[in-house]
Parts: sequence; structure tokens; C-alpha cells
Amino acid sequence: MRSSFFGNLEQGQVPGHFTLQNSKMVRVHLNGEVLARQGSMVAFQGKMDFDYEGSGGMGRFLKKMVTGEGAPLMRVRGQGTLFLADNADDVHLFYLENEAITVNGTNLLAFDPQLTWDIQRLQGAGIATGGLFNTTIQGTGWVAVTAHGAPVLLDTSDAPTFADSQSAVCWSAGLRVGVNRTMKAGALIGRGSGEAAQLAFQGAGFVLVQASEGPIMPQSGG
Repeated sequence: MRSSFFGNLEQGQVPGHFTLQNSKMVRVHLNGEVLARQGSMVAFQGKMDFDYEGSGGMGRFLKKMVTGEGAPLMRVRGQGTLFLADNADDVHLFYLENEAITVNGTNLLAFDPQLTWDIQRLQGAGIATGGLFNTTIQGTGWVAVTAHGAPVLLDTSDAPTFADSQSAVCWSAGLRVGVNRTMKAGALIGRGSGEAAQLAFQGAGFVLVQASEGPIMPQSGG
């Protein structure tokens, strides 16, 4: 797996067509198709068509309905240059080589159409974390994710690794994921959240962690 975090995904170094235009935007050299988050197109040059992309089967449709996981997708077809961004969040690229990653659906920006995806429940993350579901993407091709604030890429093979469930953007699909509970139930571990449990990652791989728990969602008045 190759990652833009290490600066080794310059155009021409690996097969494909995703390039960072800047830290907030990805440039897709399109000659065919790409799947992207609905509404993420900020500009394009050339001739392209944009269509709603369904869940690709009743099973995935039901999972999205029940869990709320999974990004709303559009399929872009054509030839030219496509520019994608989401709320000026930082963009991070991965090139999978017959590999798989698990992505928080709210952070998924775009990926190659030959990659397969599904919504899966995190094994070991149960009631303490609300029963977490994420999107698993596998195969060979490009994946673009967003992070709210500049992220850090942690090597999970170096040491036991823990992250707030809302701060973990994506990670190697082969990692063992569990729940780490704090000694004191009232400890303020997550920033402003008061969580007493975090995701625990074990194995050889990585986890990408954003610099916040995501944008603050406005609460409706009582």
C-alpha cells in the first residue's frame, strides 16, 4: 500500500490517475469512470456525466439504511480532468495493491470503480462504542479520504495504538480492532466528549487519525 502521507504518490510513480492538486483537493485524470462522494465536484475540464450511484445490491442498501454508514456516492463518466473536495478538509490518497482498508464513511471522498466495497461491523467494538460500522474497500486502485484537520499516520506495528472512534479516519483492514476502556468512567479522553472507551488497534499496519472528532453538528432546540 502506498500513501500520499509519505509523499511518494507523484504522478507517474504508480499506475493510476489520482493526484493531489493541493492539501484540500484531489485531481482525477479521468478516461472512464470514478466513484465520488455526491456533491464533491468543485470543477472539471472536458466532457463528463454525473449519475447517482446506488448501493449496488439489496444487502448493502439495507446495511446503509439500518446503520447510517456509507458515503452517498455518484458515478462520474467521461474524459478530462475532475477536481474533488469536501468542505475544504485535508485530502489523503492511498493506492491499494490487492489490499483492503476500512474507512469511516463520512471521510470517504472517491475511489476507483474496480475496487469492491461493503459495510461491515467492527469485530470487538460492541455496546461500549455503540456498535460501530464502517466501509471496507478492497482490490487494486486509488482511494481518496478526507480528514478534518491535518492527520497523522500511525504505524500500529510499533506500539499498542488507540484512537477516538470519531477521530480514526481509516486503517488497514487486517488489524485486530477492540475497545480500550479507561480506568475511570468519568475520564475526559475524547476531546470534549467524555468517552471512557477508545478503539484499540493491534497488528502490522496503520491507522490514519484526524486532528479532531469531526465538524460539530448543530443540535436542534428542545
